[in-house]
Amino acid sequence: MSDFSDAIPEIHWYVVHTYSGYENKVKASLEKIIENRGLQDEIVDIRIPLEITQEGDKQVENKLLPSYVLVKMLMNDANWHVVRNITGVTGFVGPGSKPVPLSDAEVARIGIEVETVTLNYGIGDAVKIVDGPLANYTGVVQAISEDKKTVTVLASMFGRNTPVDLKSNQVEPII
Repeated sequence: MSDFSDAIPEIHWYVVHTYSGYENKVKASLEKIIENRGLQDEIVDIRIPLEITQEGDKQVENKLLPSYVLVKMLMNDANWHVVRNITGVTGFVGPGSKPVPLSDAEVARIGIEVETVTLNYGIGDAVKIVDGPLANYTGVVQAISEDKKTVTVLASMFGRNTPVDLKSNQVEPII
């Protein structure tokens, strides 16, 4: 095991490999150890990514990453040993015995952390496009996606109102 004392003390998501079918047992054991040892500030979240599908009139949960558990934690020797020594854990994902944290893009792709977006404008508000090929055009917000990541703006171009789909951070309200 390599020493983590030279690592920057940050909390990241790590992937833990388990025996097949042990994902829930590993999660439950780790939650119990965290509670007993007071490690809530160092091992902050444990997830088993699931996909819920409808089969007939039943909802079925399927593991997106069978034999893997995702753990958001501060990586140090003590926490590494806590996780590594749980029954059913075969190790962390990474070269050799050095765990590699998931990148922000990987976390977003897996969907384990949902980013909340707050907007300072709404439907019907006048906005200015501040980024992209239509920068400096103005328009009116026509629609906002459910996750608030995209907006449809009715922009005035060449004497016509044209609906344009943009990322929500590409527009600012006109005050």
